[in-house]
Amino acid sequence: MAGIYAHIPFCKQACHYCDFHFSTSVKKKPEMVEAICKELLLRKQEISGDVDTIYFGGGTPSLLSAEELQQIFQVIHSHFTVVGNAEITLEANPDDLSEEKLKMLAASSVNRLSIGVQSFFEEDLKLMNRAHNADEALESIRLAKHYFDNISIDLIYGIPGMSNDRWQENLQIALDLNVPHISSYALTVEPKTTLKSLIEKGKVAPVEEELAKEQYEIMINRLSAAGFDNYEFSNFGKPGFFSRNNTAYWFGKPYLGIGPSAHSFDGFQRKWNISNNTLYIKALQKGEIPAEVEELSVADRYNELVMTRLRTSWGISVDEVERSFGKKYKDYLLREAARLIEDKLLDWSDNRLQVSKKGKFLSDGIAAELFWVEA
Repeated sequence: MAGIYAHIPFCKQACHYCDFHFSTSVKKKPEMVEAICKELLLRKQEISGDVDTIYFGGGTPSLLSAEELQQIFQVIHSHFTVVGNAEITLEANPDDLSEEKLKMLAASSVNRLSIGVQSFFEEDLKLMNRAHNADEALESIRLAKHYFDNISIDLIYGIPGMSNDRWQENLQIALDLNVPHISSYALTVEPKTTLKSLIEKGKVAPVEEELAKEQYEIMINRLSAAGFDNYEFSNFGKPGFFSRNNTAYWFGKPYLGIGPSAHSFDGFQRKWNISNNTLYIKALQKGEIPAEVEELSVADRYNELVMTRLRTSWGISVDEVERSFGKKYKDYLLREAARLIEDKLLDWSDNRLQVSKKGKFLSDGIAAELFWVEA
């Protein structure tokens, strides 16, 4: 099984924290859709098996019209074998989800919505420069539930000025809305973002890691008590509603990334497209794929497995490490893990290594401790 990821690089406005590739001008949206369709055709041989996940990310895929979405789906369904129960996700902003838009999406192949709420409070949304307001956040979910059963919402914690009490309220609102999946991320300050500039100028308070850690722990306790499984560091799902797209990524399944800045992975190499809309469109109009390729060494693939699996509730199977990379890597993993087990940052049982509750917020750093470093 394999996945298709389509990057739709347009947004109504720039969120202060975002460093993804997008444009706030939609003038080239028709040409972009044509280029995405052309890239799908040029790269169809890169997927030999069935497709069981399709994911429209961005940017803001909910800016696509019914005709543009159908144009992309027509190419996918005509040239790829998509299984009947494929998970087909579209990211959407609350301000786009009118009843008319939801009817259109429900009539398409989309069967899962990922709604970028981020917060249910006006002051947080204004600080982040989100395009929607708090009322639209609530109403979009209430409306969406009439048309979709499989809904995920995004929430951000660690926002400057957000108290633990307000974070608790955010979580309670989400629980009252009864959505089956929540993805939640700590606010991070990326280079060359407006947020970084505002913090440097003293207009926004710095992000506090300790506060983010407290709010993450609050979230784990609240959502676990409500029947959610924390199956990956930032993802919480009710049984039967785990993201198949995300799970495939963490388990190293191949996926084809289409659109500017999109990444692809086939198990042995990574490709990534140019992060420039104009150059991407011009290249595809000439029948060229504007991508760079990186061949992954055995050590690279081992390190990726360590990094992605440790973020999940399944952890790392030591038997799989030996099957995939040999005894040398298995022995190295166990040797490096010994101290972390002793420090109770990793749990060891049934030939699996899993991040402990104590180590949860440190999972990326723990993974780095286990990386293979060439001498």
